[in-house]
Amino acid sequence: MPIPETSTCSPILLIEDNPLDVDLTLRAFKRCKLANPVLVARDGEEALAWIPRWEAGELLPVVILLDLRLPKIDGLTVLQAFKTHPMLRRIPVVVLTTSKEDRDIQAAYDQGANSYIVKPVDFDNFMNMARQIELYWCVLNEVGK
Repeated sequence: MPIPETSTCSPILLIEDNPLDVDLTLRAFKRCKLANPVLVARDGEEALAWIPRWEAGELLPVVILLDLRLPKIDGLTVLQAFKTHPMLRRIPVVVLTTSKEDRDIQAAYDQGANSYIVKPVDFDNFMNMARQIELYWCVLNEVGK
């Protein structure tokens, strides 16, 4: 999903392979009237394909929402690639996944995740999470340049 040319808001990159979770996230952000465009990568390979585009000057995301269980290239590998890249390492990465396992939580933080959120199961809780992500990461958080 390309960034609209008229948009001056930095995008959010959603990295999620489950079509239902993609739809739920996009609907929740739309209902919150999120000003930021949302880009979607449906596997780890698509997520990493954004790196050369950003290096070429496309607008960097304000925050990256990352599922851990991804096809082709897993979420922890994607996280490591983003957090070791000099241009991308300061972009906040919020792990948004179904896993509550301590080893996944620790591994995500060890790789540089800025936050770890277990996906809510119902739409109302998902809406609340979307509002919190927007408020904190897109409005309140000061981004280092």
